[in-house]
Amino acid sequence: MAEATEQTSTSFNGGLKLVIANKNYSSWSLRGWLAMKLTGAPFEEIVVPLRVPETRELIMRHSPSGKVPCLIDGDVTVWETLAIIEYLAEKFPAAGLWPSEAGARAHARAISSEMHAGFMMLRKAMPMNIRESLPGYGMALDGVQGDINRIESIWRDARGRYGAGGDYLFGAFSAVDAMFAPVALRFKTYSVTLGESAAAYVEALLAYPALAEWIAAAKVEPWMIPDYEKDGINGPAGPSAS
Repeated sequence: MAEATEQTSTSFNGGLKLVIANKNYSSWSLRGWLAMKLTGAPFEEIVVPLRVPETRELIMRHSPSGKVPCLIDGDVTVWETLAIIEYLAEKFPAAGLWPSEAGARAHARAISSEMHAGFMMLRKAMPMNIRESLPGYGMALDGVQGDINRIESIWRDARGRYGAGGDYLFGAFSAVDAMFAPVALRFKTYSVTLGESAAAYVEALLAYPALAEWIAAAKVEPWMIPDYEKDGINGPAGPSAS
């Protein structure tokens, strides 16, 4: 097992810092990281591996909640993903984290909040694991298909109303796409069958340069969490599968 120490990218003295966890598994870290990349601002990336004895101690050095992602900007610390997005949207208004039109912006915030609070069965049955390919795993659990159906409906509606200007939910890539990017990765890992519109959106997300950068880094990480690997999650037959 790899040594459980922080890994830090190139430091920018006095600049922004983003504390995240394993790129292969941490969906919330990905959301905050994509929002940070969307600003175009340089930042220091601090990676803390999950599920090791030192994890909480290492995270608590930075985040008062003991969770990631956590954004540090001088004396300001922000430790919830949506709060990080809002902070960055205010700090970098030209970056376009949210749509510029009020109605579109409200819609984007609503579905981002729904993603933040919902789809628990999908999250439980299909933990994010970028390195794996697990077709069919998790699908037999009650509620998973319902979550998938609702996500497809959200995507179809947003694309139909606001997506004419590009390949993403509101045309150009924005914070709402960062919120749903881990779902696209789950759909890929578990080979979820999607309608034409949703499948095209997943492909657009996977082609987004910042997400491709994250995926490449995830594939070479040294850490492994057995509970999120093939033998630790529910198989195609459901919870009792061996």
